[in-house]
Parts: sequence; structure tokens; C-alpha cells
Amino acid sequence: MIENAFFVPILPGKTEDARAFAETISGPRRRELDAAQTTVVKESWFLQETPHGDFLIVYYVSPDPDRVHAALAVSEDPFDIWFRAQVLDVTGIDISTPLGNLPKQILAWSRA
Repeated sequence: MIENAFFVPILPGKTEDARAFAETISGPRRRELDAAQTTVVKESWFLQETPHGDFLIVYYVSPDPDRVHAALAVSEDPFDIWFRAQVLDVTGIDISTPLGNLPKQILAWSRA
């Protein structure tokens, strides 16, 4: 399994929409998320408030992170289409187009 994380800016005035998006997929649309997550085994989102605006930090674990993004970009599943629309609305990023290179991990530490 490979750990990955990335961050995206939240558009001005869209922080509450980002919270609502997260609450929706972890609440009423949780079953759809569970069904859609065929390549991710764990995912966490964090809201980072900064003087430069708010950011959404996404952390996830998958055997193939590149496949996660590629599959979501082209999926015709109604949940994935809705998900892409939510991401576009909250961040202004169209994830149906390539995101570029995923972040490279430069430090991993564990007490284990």
C-alpha cells in the first residue's frame, strides 16, 4: 500500500461548502462513497486555515495512487460525476483533466 497526500486551495467563500461536501459523503452518501472507492483503502481530509486562504488536505492509502486519479477523471458513475462537480465548485479544479504528478514523499517516520 502506498500513502499519498496532496492539498488544494478552497475558493474564497467556499469553506462551508467544503465542510458540507465532506459531511455529505461521510453521511447520506457514505454507501456511494464506499462503492466508489475500489482503489482506496483509507482516506482522510483536513481543513487548513491560513492567512493565504483555506486549503483542503487529502490523505489516502492505495495500492496504486495514479490509478485512483485516472479512474476518477473518466468515470461515468453518477456518484463520481457528482463528486467531480463538487470538487470543481469548492476548489475550481477540474479533476476530469490530468492533475499532473502526484506529490513525492520526502519523509516518513514512525515509532514502530
